Amino acid sequence: MSQAAKHPHHVAIIMDGNGRWAQMRGRPRLLGHHAGARRVKEIVRACPDLGVRYLTIFAFSTENWKRTQTEVAGLMRLFKRYIRREAKALFEENVRVRFIGDRVRLEPALVDLMDGLELMTAGNTGTNLTIALNYGGRDEVTRAARRLAHDVAMGKLDPRAICDETFPRYLDTYVLPDPDLVIRTSGEARISNFLLWQSAYAEYEFIDTLWPDFTPAVFAQVIGRFGQRERRFGAVMA
Repeated sequence: MSQAAKHPHHVAIIMDGNGRWAQMRGRPRLLGHHAGARRVKEIVRACPDLGVRYLTIFAFSTENWKRTQTEVAGLMRLFKRYIRREAKALFEENVRVRFIGDRVRLEPALVDLMDGLELMTAGNTGTNLTIALNYGGRDEVTRAARRLAHDVAMGKLDPRAICDETFPRYLDTYVLPDPDLVIRTSGEARISNFLLWQSAYAEYEFIDTLWPDFTPAVFAQVIGRFGQRERRFGAVMA
C-alpha cells in the first residue's frame, strides 16, 4: 500500500554551490563558504515550523581533501569558528548536535570542539542537527564492516545474525532514523557518496539554487513538494 507523504521528519542536505556563488560575485571561494555557514543557521531555525525533527548536512566529504590546501585550511578554520560562535545559541535553542564521519584525520583542536559541542547539547530535545564532517558513504560502510568483523572475530556476534537490521548498528548514524528526503542544491544531480546505505528509500530533490541562496522560504517550498509525493517503499499502489 502506498503512503502519502505529509512532511519529512528527517531531511539530509548536500550543501553545494558555495564556491560558485562567490566566484559569480568575483570573490574568493572561501567567502562563499562563510555565506553558506550563515545560511545553515537559518535553515536549522526553520526546521521546527516545517515539521523537520532531524536535519543532516554534508559539510566536508572524504574527497574534499583533494581541493587546494588554501581552501581546505580555510574550511577547517571555518568549522572551528562556527562551533565556537554558535555553540551557545545551539544549546539555548534546544538543538542536539552530532557529528558523523572519520575524525582520525581531523586536527585535535577541531575534534575537541566537536566533542564539546556534542556533550553540551546531549540533553537537548529539539531539532537534531547532524553534521557530516570528513564523511563519505563508502568510508562509513567500510569502517562499519571493520567493526562488525571485529565483533565476529571476538565472538560477540554470530555471523548468522548479520542482516539489514544488524548492520546499521555499526554505522555512524545508528541512533538516527533514515532520511525521508535528500536535497542537493546548485543544480548538480548526483549523490556524491552521501548516506549511501541510509538513503535507499529516500526521496530526492535536486534544485538549481546555490546553497547560500537556499533561504527558509525555498526550504519550505521543497518541503511542500515532498508532501505531494506517494512513498511506496517497493510496494505497488492499491
